[in-house]
Amino acid sequence: MKTWQKWMPAAVIPVVIAGIAIAVPMSADAAVHLPAKTPAQVLELMASSSVTAFSGTISQTSDLGLPSLPTTGLGSGSSLAGTLALLTGTHTVRVYVSGASRVRVQQLDQLAERDVVRNGTDVWVYSSAGNTVTHATVPSRDRHRAVPLPATLPTPAEAADRIVAALQKSSTLRVGTSERVAGRAAYELILTPTATDTLVGSASIAVDAATGLPLRVDVTARAQTAPAVSLGFTSISLARPAASLFAFTPPAGATVTEQTAPRQHAAPAPSKPATTPPARTVTGTGWDAVVTIAADARTRTLTSSKQFTALTSVVPGGRLFHTSIVNVLFTADGRVVAGSVPESTLAAVAAARSK
Repeated sequence: MKTWQKWMPAAVIPVVIAGIAIAVPMSADAAVHLPAKTPAQVLELMASSSVTAFSGTISQTSDLGLPSLPTTGLGSGSSLAGTLALLTGTHTVRVYVSGASRVRVQQLDQLAERDVVRNGTDVWVYSSAGNTVTHATVPSRDRHRAVPLPATLPTPAEAADRIVAALQKSSTLRVGTSERVAGRAAYELILTPTATDTLVGSASIAVDAATGLPLRVDVTARAQTAPAVSLGFTSISLARPAASLFAFTPPAGATVTEQTAPRQHAAPAPSKPATTPPARTVTGTGWDAVVTIAADARTRTLTSSKQFTALTSVVPGGRLFHTSIVNVLFTADGRVVAGSVPESTLAAVAAARSK
């Protein structure tokens, strides 16, 4: 995690389940005829992409086999409430990118708008729900680098890069049917897990035939045909957005919170040790890997939420949050065990780790 992201307020740091627990069920345009390519050639096309400027609309929903999840009582700005909102419902995101240091993401929900803007070293996060603005500064060493933005969804390219980097070696690759996505001809690269003990049936990446830019990512649960999760453009322009789009002025009456980047060489105060994430271990690799997070105050806070009981079911050894592609086991001793595997696999890992 980048240093500047560590000191952003917790309310604007997104919680991401399984990396891309977000979806957009979109129908592709009519099939197109493209020169044949092997999986290796499509991967090479992705790796050679040099697109640095674009704008477009990403429509995203979730179809994880979940009922409508309650978010009342969690606080409109809480990380848990934000995550639950992404796990169900439909969202529209408008994104503008002009190089690594100019990015704007606008998310419009039914009752609120969230605007995240990076312009050079300035990062602004605006929420219309409370008319609040947070201003932060990217460290000078990251001035010209891409850094994760708070409270934003990954682009299809970011999601595709994560999948390929983490899961290519544990997958069988093939090229599917060429199609049009957001009006552009694209190859379909399909990754099928070699592991049998995983909830995931396949992942597919629509790769722009002209530029190599990933346009859509779909993840399908085992024994299902429709995507369980997906992220993709419904429209896209490769023209460079105007510089004025990245200028941000807090709205009148907004409450503005200033965040100051810590001095790079400053020694931490002994009375206030740096916050560290809970210890975690990974069992296995690839699609059937299981992550175990040790119990700490944060996991206990999560499980004490008013909505925790409604979102989970009782299983031997704890409570289970279940979706079609991800299971999360909260053990009785406070640990969190998660993976794209059956509940029985999580229980076995939890039992082995407790010995």
